[in-house]
Amino acid sequence: MPIDFWAGWVAVLTIVSLIGFAWVIYGAYFGGKSVEGDEESPTVWDENLREGAHPPPMWWFWAMLASLVFTLIYLILYPGLGSFSGAFKWSQGGELEERLVEHASTFGSRRDEIARMTIASIRQDELLMRAAQRVYDRQCAACHGLDAQGQADMFPNLRDDAWQWGSSPEAIETSIRSGRHGIMVGWRSSLNRAEASQLAQYTLALAKSKPSVHPGKAKFEELCAACHTTAGTGSTALGAPDLTNGVYTYGGGVLEIKETILYGREGIMPAFGDVLDDMQIRLLVAWLTRDV
Repeated sequence: MPIDFWAGWVAVLTIVSLIGFAWVIYGAYFGGKSVEGDEESPTVWDENLREGAHPPPMWWFWAMLASLVFTLIYLILYPGLGSFSGAFKWSQGGELEERLVEHASTFGSRRDEIARMTIASIRQDELLMRAAQRVYDRQCAACHGLDAQGQADMFPNLRDDAWQWGSSPEAIETSIRSGRHGIMVGWRSSLNRAEASQLAQYTLALAKSKPSVHPGKAKFEELCAACHTTAGTGSTALGAPDLTNGVYTYGGGVLEIKETILYGREGIMPAFGDVLDDMQIRLLVAWLTRDV
């Protein structure tokens, strides 16, 4: 239904409720007959409970009347009756916009200055690095862990230099700003179980002895070398990880690697370009690369 219908419905409900409230007040104090003495109702509940006939105390009346008057004044000045914006034309969105404009005018130049600072200069500023960690804790720690070392065999370690798309400050900034989408295709239609096991073992061997002769080498060159190169060093342009450094996001055992080979993997890093401003992204890059 149209928004105007619901706005009108809310206004009608509000007005009817106020009228009903006023009627209850009037009925409680002025709608009944006056009672003399300590007259009580003949009705008895639970053997000894009787209903009195006296109205509530007058201070209740003044308190409810004051609340009714306050409500009417509020509904005249502020939004509350459907789509009526009130005499002050106030809204939460307008208040937020004013605060953002005020914040930008007060701190905008400083934020721009920080966004233009070099990574090395930011690393040397203790206050900025603490601010950078707060940005990380708020935006990144849920997936990558409070220590940024990854977790759950799903989210990569950010404290090493084994970044799929490159660990340079420029590459990390691009990953934060634009996000990444990594896809590893599954090869179960091209491999039998024995071949998958041999390929998994050869993949692990690349990080150790780099054998020139291995039963899984031929399949590696046939299926994997296009992305990971024949040496297994990967390609940052494609987001194909280096298999020679012993870093495995989804687990480094034979079974885990075999599962990756057979069924593939897909990882999505969301883009934060619309969530974080230039200063916050610059701070994050400095914090993530401080020991790399």
